[in-house]
Amino acid sequence: VACRKLQLNCAICLDFFTDPVSLGCGHNYCRSCITRSWENQENNSCPECRQVTAERNLNVNWALAKMVEKAREFTVDPTQTAFNRQCEKHREELKLFCEDDKKLICSICRDAKEHRGHTASVSWCDVSVSLVTVRTRC
Repeated sequence: VACRKLQLNCAICLDFFTDPVSLGCGHNYCRSCITRSWENQENNSCPECRQVTAERNLNVNWALAKMVEKAREFTVDPTQTAFNRQCEKHREELKLFCEDDKKLICSICRDAKEHRGHTASVSWCDVSVSLVTVRTRC
């Protein structure tokens, strides 16, 4: 399964998007970040590709807003990924998502009594971004 990592962090503030908007070029920013960045510009251009955009073309990106909302449920630090997080009990990498308990677990937790019989998903992408999964029974 191929997976493209989606960015849930604004390139300007480096935090999770807040009220994400898409420019005509397709890049996304927090509404307040892009508006502030344009305050001293003659032309409203994208900070990443420099394409000039009319300010009225700030379209709310509802899908991205929903993904950010979900990501906030799974992580406190938006720069922290599932690949550098460890299970507090077993110090193992958190590679699985227990769909029954709605939390990240390691392979040892999956086999423990607490999660036996639950549905776990193996994440192919950064779990804080997207749960592109292969379903397994644990």
